[in-house]
Amino acid sequence: MADLLRGDYKQSDYGKVILPFTVLRRLDCVLEPTKEAVLAEKELREGQGLDPEQFLLRVAGHGFCNTSALSLKRLMGDQDNIGENLRSYIQAFTPEVRDIFESFKFHLQVDGLDSAGLLYMVCERFAQIDLHPETVSNAEMGLVFE
Repeated sequence: MADLLRGDYKQSDYGKVILPFTVLRRLDCVLEPTKEAVLAEKELREGQGLDPEQFLLRVAGHGFCNTSALSLKRLMGDQDNIGENLRSYIQAFTPEVRDIFESFKFHLQVDGLDSAGLLYMVCERFAQIDLHPETVSNAEMGLVFE
């Protein structure tokens, strides 16, 4: 990742890109097994005129979920709209997760990467990293974040 960022970012700013993308990829991997079920539940509950949030969290099996049909891997299908689609994907998380990305000022990193022509390549590299809980435990993720 450092090779991609070199020149457009100072070395001291690499973490501003790498940390939020690592968090995003981990969340993406955690939610992957229930993604389709969450989307189906959302459609069902909204069709019934109900607020779907409590149902979606139960289906997701976590205190958070994402209601976008996109994932980090699915973002790779539309290079021309990667920035817009990534922002949309982030906005489809539950409010607590969106707050995390706001704390990172992630939108500024997305803008910077996009204007440097690096956003697609960074997303592509992170989409290839396997951060599924079966592969990388929560304890190991803690070490990664340190």
